[in-house]
Amino acid sequence: MTMKRDQALEALAEHYTDGIVVPVFQSAFDWMQIRPHALNYLCTGAMGQASSHALGVALACPDEQVLVLDGDGSLLMNLGCLVTTAEQSPKNLWHFVSNNGIYEVNGEFPVPGKNVDFAGLAAAAGFKRTYSFSDIDTFRRELPEVLGGEGPVFVSMDVEIGKVYPRDYVTIHSADSRKTFRNALRERLGS
Repeated sequence: MTMKRDQALEALAEHYTDGIVVPVFQSAFDWMQIRPHALNYLCTGAMGQASSHALGVALACPDEQVLVLDGDGSLLMNLGCLVTTAEQSPKNLWHFVSNNGIYEVNGEFPVPGKNVDFAGLAAAAGFKRTYSFSDIDTFRRELPEVLGGEGPVFVSMDVEIGKVYPRDYVTIHSADSRKTFRNALRERLGS
């Protein structure tokens, strides 16, 4: 059983209304529509780098909760980030991966290793808490526990394509998006 990605992100947005989020590609397009916010870090630009950017933000802002919304293909391009994140052990980082078995924004080609246990990889790398979800009701019910406590936390979400949102590449790669995030973060941190 799988859940629709937009349903999962909508549930997450209900519980995470005002924090830093580093979304990548299709998750970014969905998230921009589901939870538009100045603290959405839309600046990754290279597949596989959302997790590394989120780690940097989490380490630089230890009093702010940071979520990364990754894709399975993106994470496969940078599996070393799991080890690095676990080694740094930021208490304020939650890594969500949408596992749908395809490089969605790049033509919906299959990713290698369709049956990868991402939560198992994160646990083996040293993440303190890992979760796997394939049912939206269970995901909704357990989100308060997932978002509570200390990180680093890893969450694998078995998803399928839900509502299709516009793929706004201009916004996710724009200097204005970087400036908006930078200004919002400065305001949040009081600097």
